[in-house]
Amino acid sequence: MDTFALKLLLTPTLISLISLAGRRWGPAISGVLVGLPLTSGPIAFFVALNQGVSFASVTAKGTLAGTISQVAFCVAYTGSAFRFGWMVSVLLSSLAFIASTVILQFLSLPLIPLYLFVVLVLILALRVTAKDIEPSSTAKALPNWDIPVRMMVATTYVVLLTGLAPRIGPHLTGLLSPFPLYAAILAVFAHRLQGPSPAVRVVHGLLIGLFGFASFFLVLSGLLPQVGITASFAAASVTVLTIQVAALWRLRRATLS
Repeated sequence: MDTFALKLLLTPTLISLISLAGRRWGPAISGVLVGLPLTSGPIAFFVALNQGVSFASVTAKGTLAGTISQVAFCVAYTGSAFRFGWMVSVLLSSLAFIASTVILQFLSLPLIPLYLFVVLVLILALRVTAKDIEPSSTAKALPNWDIPVRMMVATTYVVLLTGLAPRIGPHLTGLLSPFPLYAAILAVFAHRLQGPSPAVRVVHGLLIGLFGFASFFLVLSGLLPQVGITASFAAASVTVLTIQVAALWRLRRATLS
């Protein structure tokens, strides 16, 4: 199948499935689910197909570093959600992501130390944002058109970034690919329809999910040059799914207790 057709099929399918799961289990759970590499994973896959495994390995390492920019987005949204509306909150959070991405272009660490640094940043961010989590409120019905819009926006992002990858290089492609586009959409809808607290639970859930996200790209970057596309993505997928299942189990237990 043509890679462009794969992009048009794979990305919206993943996004729609996570949307339906989020509607069933709530904003915090959906936040963890969007910690799965729903857009950056397909980007890395299509980059590997089109540009080769060496290019994709560097891209995956850049995406791992870009986890820190997602953390910056989450912390900024949490800090602004109770002070401003959704529009200002998502703008400030996006600016935090961009500023972090600019700084990370000058960060050069070996793969394992980079991963450990990302994990440390995640732990600190969870401690900082935990105080802003409030009890769940009654969910409101979401409009019927929101899932198609999410699918369209995410697919457009994947198509554009994979198309630009040869021009901007593997490192910057990797840094840009983890922009929390889907988490931003979830947070905005939650903020508009239910208020700031559900939106904060979305981004807090994303922080929890980013441990699996970072582990996915650690495995992917390390294995791609050694074992190729199929085995690398299989191993990375098993890794992230194992971690996310454990995170969801703990989050469900905490919710029910």
